[in-house]
Amino acid sequence: MSTSPVVILTALDVEYEAVRAHLIGPRSYRSVTDTEFEVGRTAGGHQVVLALAGRGNQAVAVIGERAINAFHPAAILFSGIAGGIQPQLSLGDVVVATHVYPYHGATSAGSGLQARPHTLQIQHGADQVAHRVARAGTWANPKLSGRPTVRFGPIAAGEVVHYASESDQMRWIRQHYNDAVAVETEGAGIAQAAHLTRSLPVVVIRGISDLADDTKQATDRAGWQAVAAANAAAFTLTLADELARRRTDRSAISEERSMNLSNKNIAKNSTVGI
Repeated sequence: MSTSPVVILTALDVEYEAVRAHLIGPRSYRSVTDTEFEVGRTAGGHQVVLALAGRGNQAVAVIGERAINAFHPAAILFSGIAGGIQPQLSLGDVVVATHVYPYHGATSAGSGLQARPHTLQIQHGADQVAHRVARAGTWANPKLSGRPTVRFGPIAAGEVVHYASESDQMRWIRQHYNDAVAVETEGAGIAQAAHLTRSLPVVVIRGISDLADDTKQATDRAGWQAVAAANAAAFTLTLADELARRRTDRSAISEERSMNLSNKNIAKNSTVGI
């Protein structure tokens, strides 16, 4: 079992409760900065630290760094909901970010705003594990109706919740980040916090709860936030188990190699008396 937990952050209560429903024996932990965490175990027996960070990239970056400093995790994940902005997405699908665009970076000139694109990429090893989890297909909650599709692609992260597909903000995203598959408000914050702190593996997992257009209020009333949050949480907990197991396996291999090298050195330096 890994001695380092996996941290999972959420922004909304519906996201938090969806993750918490998977935890075994959660118990409260208050950090020295008065941040509330819950520590529990996954079905696979690995330790998970859960926090409600609040909405927005800045809030998540701060709470993410506090979690990293307090728990020294093996990885940090974000589980939540997002608006889908590509036609191939359906409500309830799960999107795993291959990279995150902090889309509000720009300069203001006489001709208007000019984009300053910046990309925060997922670590290669974590990306490989996430693809393996998606291929296996065992993560989906059998109690949920339908079978959500897992898609990998860029996510645009800003500070705006979108209710119109033809707003200035959405046109900006389509113009400068036209390969983004979803839009949300926390991914850039947690990706940056992990990047600046020991370059931790970080994965952003999003369930599609709306299509970032004028149907958002209707889909919210229909309960799609809870469905999307549950789908994202199911994938996130399976991924947390796999990342923790990978960390444990790597530690065991490293320890075995060290022992073998030590034994070889002992044998080389030994003498046999007669």
